Amino acid sequence: MRRRMIFKFGLTVIVVVAVCMFYVIHQQADHNAQESATKQDRGVQNQSEKPKEMTKEEKLRLAQKEKKEKRWRDSIHLSIVVCGDRGNESITLIKSAILFTKTYVFIHIFAEEDLHSSLKHQLKSWPSLVKKKFEYILYGISFPGSNQEWKMLFKPCASQRLFIPSLLTNVDSLVYVDTDVIFLSPLEDIWFHFSRFNKTQSVALAPESEDRQTGWYNRFARHPYYGELGVNSGVMLMNLTRLRNSTWLPSIVQYYKEYKLKITWGDQDLINIYFHFHPDELYVYPCEWNYRPDHCMYMSVCKGADHSGAYVLHGSRRSMHNEKQPAFKAVYSTFKEYDFYDNLKTSFLPRLQKNIAATSDTPCGTVGHIFTTRVAQYINHTEK
Repeated sequence: MRRRMIFKFGLTVIVVVAVCMFYVIHQQADHNAQESATKQDRGVQNQSEKPKEMTKEEKLRLAQKEKKEKRWRDSIHLSIVVCGDRGNESITLIKSAILFTKTYVFIHIFAEEDLHSSLKHQLKSWPSLVKKKFEYILYGISFPGSNQEWKMLFKPCASQRLFIPSLLTNVDSLVYVDTDVIFLSPLEDIWFHFSRFNKTQSVALAPESEDRQTGWYNRFARHPYYGELGVNSGVMLMNLTRLRNSTWLPSIVQYYKEYKLKITWGDQDLINIYFHFHPDELYVYPCEWNYRPDHCMYMSVCKGADHSGAYVLHGSRRSMHNEKQPAFKAVYSTFKEYDFYDNLKTSFLPRLQKNIAATSDTPCGTVGHIFTTRVAQYINHTEK
């Protein structure tokens, strides 16, 4: 009797286990079949939802967009600020910038609204072959909170440069120059300095002075400044991406609040204060990249320019227009009068050399080669 009960119980267990296994196997088979059908449905749906092939017009627009974006990335970006009576001066500056430069140039012009029409008219009047070398974009003058105190900080609108990183958010790097600047060499030459920046440097500037005995900052400044002699802000390479990622803007605003009663040269003083506290962010290039009357008015103190000529001429204190520095005025006048139709080698260069030679009895004129060497080297090399 006991054996029969055990046998019946065992048989029951086997039957229950068999039924359970059959149920599980059947359910799994149904699930696999359903999943397979779903995948097939999706495949059919995906095949029916293939993206439509672009039309020729759409492909052309896409190609043009990609080409424009590449040009924006690969071009040189130049920025100037134009206010007051600096309109004609800025046109001569732009002429010098594109005259020798082979790379396409985007020029970002911050200007008072009443100057826009005149600037457009003059730039549009240039020959089409010249206009193919660059593109300009006009902006209004803009300060934080429409604060006119910033506008009149030093020269009209000069402090606009302080806020360029937050205004041109789609530009990585640019060359900023004052309008009283003339390029004596291609923009590619000064642009090359960006490749020499280390990982922390965001701005390149030249020293304010070469001599402690005549330096302004070390003798008169009542605020912190960079290094022993300070830096000049007239010719400024700016890595805008790094500046945006730094404490640049809030620091500049804070330094202005703290030192505004002690600064003399406006935005340049604020820049000096910033790099006094952040020296690792500054790259210093030599005086031939920002050659000014101070370098030759008493004696020649820019050794790099003595040897190789000036790359960038900065006519500070209106020396491009007054009679105090005839050599600077001679260079400016030669570029201003050039109309793009004259041959560089047979017309422009001889005229520049002649105009500089006429100033040989003046302090800066005695080192006239400084004003012509780079121009002559470029023209003679490219027009062999």
